[in-house]
Amino acid sequence: MNYTKKDYKKAPLSTIHLKIYLTLILGQIACGYALGIIGTGIARAQQTMTISDFWVGLVGAGSLLGLAGSALVGKIADQVGRRQMLMIDMYLFSIFSLGQLLTQNMAILFVLRVLIGLMIAIDYTVGNAWLVEWLPAKQSGKLQSQLIVYWTLGFIASYLVGTFVGGFGSHTWQVILATGAVPGLITAAYRSMFRLPSSPSWLASQGKNHKAQKVIQKHLGKRWGLSLKQLRNQTPDDIGLKTLFSPAYRRRTIVGGTFYACQAFAFFGVSIFLPILLANMHLGNDLLSGIIYNICVFAGVMLGSWLFRRISRRAFLMGTFFLSALAMILLIIGQAWSPLVQIGLFACFAILLSAGLVLDYPYPTELFDIKVRASGVGACITISRFGAASGTFLLPVLTNLGGSRLAMIVCIIVLLVGGLVCLVWAPETSPRFRQK
Repeated sequence: MNYTKKDYKKAPLSTIHLKIYLTLILGQIACGYALGIIGTGIARAQQTMTISDFWVGLVGAGSLLGLAGSALVGKIADQVGRRQMLMIDMYLFSIFSLGQLLTQNMAILFVLRVLIGLMIAIDYTVGNAWLVEWLPAKQSGKLQSQLIVYWTLGFIASYLVGTFVGGFGSHTWQVILATGAVPGLITAAYRSMFRLPSSPSWLASQGKNHKAQKVIQKHLGKRWGLSLKQLRNQTPDDIGLKTLFSPAYRRRTIVGGTFYACQAFAFFGVSIFLPILLANMHLGNDLLSGIIYNICVFAGVMLGSWLFRRISRRAFLMGTFFLSALAMILLIIGQAWSPLVQIGLFACFAILLSAGLVLDYPYPTELFDIKVRASGVGACITISRFGAASGTFLLPVLTNLGGSRLAMIVCIIVLLVGGLVCLVWAPETSPRFRQK
């Protein structure tokens, strides 16, 4: 086979790229829905049964703890490839979601939520590595940054479904949780019909250049192939934490994990248990406040998608941390102000924090090269999920101990830590601003 072809990463955006992108879009909707539905589901369960703060927090954090398996699935994906894992994860995701119909035992429900989180970890880690290895280099960052819009749509849809679905008596909360199987099955069916292509970059990294060239030419045409750099790559060594924390990658691993963890602590802690937090804040109409919050989350990711193409990654990271912390500080100071002003500040917090979610997908993948990308992104997501799980577990406990004020103070501290770490260590990864 003639290997002297044009680099496939420079190919124009085509039908195969859009099909691959739709594969990830559907997965993001399903993942956002599954992570969001637990908040309203548990809130509805508390109307019919007594659940301790411990179990409310633990079950709420279950999927996020499962997501901590991202480092493991990333390591597996670097060894066995991306395609097979993405073909089966949404089927298992749907089975575990439906399993929530069959139990009211909190321990069993916690296990199911962890398993759902592990399947989400595959989509987050393996899916993003697979996507960036297929998309044209010039389009990759832009399209990755827009994935959070679809994740947010799934997350908001879960709040609406959880709020308005009813009519099943004491089992309503179980039905609400099981609805996560719907977007999961749609995603699984599409992936089976599409038959996902292998990643050419991963094949090349394993020394399978001939097979990689065949995959490229099958989907993009005979004029495209591997770059010279990829052709010269040797089969990589086993990638472990020692590699990710070696001098070459240590700073990037710490920054990627810390920014993601601090952001996730605040976002998931507030968003998943929004019904509990709003009731404690006494803003007035809790349902209206919740809808406003979710609208602002969507507005935030749209704003973030616009800013992503216009400002540097470092400025974006630091701005979202420090400004969202400022909004929450003003919210604490102004707890005696009118409900309208408080809702406005809460809306500003939602917009500012959710704008930063846009960086969750492109920034970690930009931090690592192809040989360690899935493992590196997996490690960042694993670190972040401990932050998210901590926020989700602690928020109902903190709210019960010291009210919404204590919960918000802890969120502020975490946001400031994230901003300071980015200020000191975050590398600039935007091609546009890195050259300046």
